[in-house]
Amino acid sequence: MPATQLDAISAKYGVPRQLKSCHTALVEGYVIEGHVPADAIARLLKEKPPFIGLAVQGMPIGSPGMEGPNPQPYDVLAFDRQGRVSVYARK
Repeated sequence: MPATQLDAISAKYGVPRQLKSCHTALVEGYVIEGHVPADAIARLLKEKPPFIGLAVQGMPIGSPGMEGPNPQPYDVLAFDRQGRVSVYARK
């Protein structure tokens, strides 16, 4: 998919520019951007917090789909409609 289409999808669902990635999913009304682990998504769906989605920046080694030796620590970030970003989980 061309980058312009990916940008349009991210914009449509309110993904802050700095969190845009090559993967976007919608799960029960929430936006999932990037390599977000399943346990963070399960927690999101259980807690139903007031933000619109979760994101993982980049492609850190050790995140889903990026397995390998020497996993890197990374943050799962939450974002809201105003573009505010906070740490939801540390991996």
